[in-house]
Formats: sequence, structure tokens, C-alpha cells
Amino acid sequence: MLQYREIFYKQYFSSQLGRNETSFQKNLEKEAFQLKNEILPLIKKGKDAEIVDLGCGIGALVKSLIDAGYTSTSGIDVSEQMVEVAQALGILQVKQGDVSDFLRQHKSSFDVITGIDIIEHFTKDELVQLLILIKEALKPNGVAIFRTPNVDAPYATIFANGDFTHENYLNSSSAKQVMLNCGFSGVEIFPSLIQIQNPVKEWFRKRVWALLKLRIKIELFASGRSSKIVMTPNLLIRVTK
Repeated sequence: MLQYREIFYKQYFSSQLGRNETSFQKNLEKEAFQLKNEILPLIKKGKDAEIVDLGCGIGALVKSLIDAGYTSTSGIDVSEQMVEVAQALGILQVKQGDVSDFLRQHKSSFDVITGIDIIEHFTKDELVQLLILIKEALKPNGVAIFRTPNVDAPYATIFANGDFTHENYLNSSSAKQVMLNCGFSGVEIFPSLIQIQNPVKEWFRKRVWALLKLRIKIELFASGRSSKIVMTPNLLIRVTK
């Protein structure tokens, strides 16, 4: 029986990530800007750290890491199209392959493993298996960093259901639960970065966002539930082996 992944991941860039962009370079630069400010501050390892980005797409995080001076950085993605685009853009550290097979072949090899917008693409059983493989591929005290849609966010379905290939959805509570059950320690959850490059629009956005968060906290208070939730469109998760 034909599985949807056989169709979707072959052309994932053109049918999903890059369908609204006219330039591969423009898409890369936009993603790299976001990830530089969002993910790099969470790494907290030396520039010689062994780092691999799983499901790296066209290599935006790999590029950000290289530009920041990290000397041992690579990426792997199952999509041949993604890898072709990455290498055409000069990011030769991106290779094609299945992430689970890759991790099985690299036990205790990495100081840092990242997964940006990847863990939501696995079923619950698949995700647990993947997280255990990630833990085994980390060196002692190694860290893993993930970004995934946050179902506690306002209008969460824009991110969570905006991609047909998404299989599971987390909030801060369930993210901690799955990471702890897979054997990680030091589980930390952070809000994702919300930022508009235009300074005038960013000034206005910050004020509207503050009002929106206040309204949500009031609604949660009125319902008798805790207001201590992450509200950004994505969750950032940092765990330690």
C-alpha cells in the first residue's frame, strides 16, 4: 500500500516550505535569521562541538552555525529535493538519509543534536523510538534542542494543521512528559522567538501581543486553570542526556 510520505517528502520543499517563495536564497536567509536568534543561544557548547541537525531541510540552521564559527556541523534530511537545494546553495554539509538509520550508526557521537520542526512529523510510537535513538547518539552531558508547534498558542491550528504531514501535537506539559519518559534530564521549555524585521511593525506587534496574552491569562483565571502556559506559536525544548 502506498504511504503518503513516499509522495510528500520527495517534493517537500516545492509543495510546502518553499511554495510561497520565489527564491531559494531568500527562503534560506529568512530561516537562518530566525534560527540564529532562536536556537543558537540554547546550544551553550564550545565552537568545536560535534553538532548534527536532523531533518535539516535546506540547511538554514547548519548555515547559521557555520556562520557563527561552529567547526563541526552537519545536517541530514530524508528529502532528496531538500538536499539538492541545500547543496545548490553551497551548504555541502547537508546529506540525504533516514534520521533513524543515521542515529543508529552514530552512538555517543554528538555534543548537540537539533531537530527543528521535525518531531511533529512522527507518530507517538515513532517519536518515542526517535527520542531514544537521539539520547543514545549523544555524548555524556550532550544536549538536544527541538522546535515544534505549540497547541496552547492562539490560533494554534495555523501551525499545527498547516502541514498535512504532522502526526502529533505538544504543549509544554506533554513535551516535558515525553522527554522525561524517554530518559532525558534537565528538560527546559522556552517560548519561541516572535520577531518582525521591520522595526515599526515590530513595535506595534509587541504591544498587540502583550494585550493578547493578558486577555488569555484573564480567561484562564476565570476558568480556574493555571495561567502559566507558553503561548508562542512554537515551543523550544532543550534536554540533557
